[in-house]
Amino acid sequence: MQQQNNTAWFATWFNSPYYHLLYQNRNEAEAREFIANLLHYLQPPANAHILDLACGKGRHARFIAEQGFTVTGLDLAPESIANARQFETPNLHFFVHDMRQVFKPAHFQYVFNFFTSFGYFENPDDNLATLNAIHQSLLPEGYVVIDFFNTQRVKNKLIAYEEKEINGVWFFITRRATANHIIKTITVKDDAQHFSATFEERVQALTLPRFEQLFAATGFTLLQTWGNYQLQPYLTNDSDRLIMLAQKTAQLP
Repeated sequence: MQQQNNTAWFATWFNSPYYHLLYQNRNEAEAREFIANLLHYLQPPANAHILDLACGKGRHARFIAEQGFTVTGLDLAPESIANARQFETPNLHFFVHDMRQVFKPAHFQYVFNFFTSFGYFENPDDNLATLNAIHQSLLPEGYVVIDFFNTQRVKNKLIAYEEKEINGVWFFITRRATANHIIKTITVKDDAQHFSATFEERVQALTLPRFEQLFAATGFTLLQTWGNYQLQPYLTNDSDRLIMLAQKTAQLP
């Protein structure tokens, strides 16, 4: 059975069991190290309320909650949230939610958006809508951290094609870069289930200057950039990541 779907790519792919199969071996140690480094730098107060926006199955949110903070995880994919809820505790809760909408106004000291979970939308205005929602979710002088891929390095190191077999399921993956997007096309072939489908990951090729414009337009001041999960300086051509810390410094109309 060959399937095609006209729904927004992230709503379809992120809620597919094949997405979770392909990315089942996320680097837990790396995620823990990043959270430890980030919290050490930020030094949140013990009573901080932290939002993990586009939290997936909640691996970062769990690590943050283990440090005693009150954490809310939000994601658009019901399957991811259903999985994450098995880890809920009195200080950790998960909800299905669209990041373009405000979840709780003026409630959080920090909003974290990790692992390139921004720039998914076809309409660039949705980037502004997302940052506006983050702005409204934060308390005065609250902080947002966005962890994005380094677009220039991704373009320089792009692997055009690869094949993977996982538990009898084949994934045929092509990658390409355009002026505005990094695009990954994933064809899934599962003979045991008589299933095949093609999915797409389409992320805007956002750069630091563009993020600076977006922050300025939505009442944020960019305070710091890092280039990896060890929080070393960001280098345009060489860094693996573009990690940005910005503060809510202006009230919007």
